[in-house]
Amino acid sequence: MSDARAAPLPAHNPLSRAQRAGVAIAPLLIRALYSTWRVRVVNDEPLRALRAEGRGFLFALWHGQLLPLLAHHRDQGVRVLISEHRDGEIIARIAESLGFRTVRGSTTRGGARALLAMCDALERGEEIAVTPDGPRGPAHVFAPGTLVAAQRAGVSVLPVAVAVSSAWRLGSWDAFMIPKPFARLTIAYGDPLMVSAPGAREAATEAPRFADALERTVSTAERAAGGSATGAS
Repeated sequence: MSDARAAPLPAHNPLSRAQRAGVAIAPLLIRALYSTWRVRVVNDEPLRALRAEGRGFLFALWHGQLLPLLAHHRDQGVRVLISEHRDGEIIARIAESLGFRTVRGSTTRGGARALLAMCDALERGEEIAVTPDGPRGPAHVFAPGTLVAAQRAGVSVLPVAVAVSSAWRLGSWDAFMIPKPFARLTIAYGDPLMVSAPGAREAATEAPRFADALERTVSTAERAAGGSATGAS
């Protein structure tokens, strides 16, 4: 999840001592923060139904909401698509410490290997979380790579969003959200969507439909939270 202008690096990039220390501490801080949050889940029937079927599927979430949704889905064996750049290496190691597995690469840049790995995992019945406006935006613009993977593997895309009563926002392109201690989180799931296009090229044209579905899921979370939460960037 890094800048499109940056030169890609191979997976498992060496980290500095300070970065390694941050990677070691971050999962502990995230788990500690999560223990203080008051979490409410709404409309999780689609998630439970997909898991009961035992088929693979894709979670779709906006990049700015990644941290609280990672914290909520920790230790569930979900895979996360993460780029091979320096910042992606840090995120990957933190995610793995939270019980996630990773697919390294991008659906938009040098993505052939990542796409194949995603399709293989989905066909084995695994779950993969993707931020379709990553790795560096524009925010809330649904890039088509997620839909290509869903079309090729024949799986559903499940929108998921969170609304938060109080959070810090980074000055990044996605206004990255860090819920404050004791914040109220409302997590909502949308209805699973299938790509109707017959081929990968046509799948890309369906991006606006999936973006609308994800935005509706954000609105669902905000309404359930009482309209005072900060679900959208």
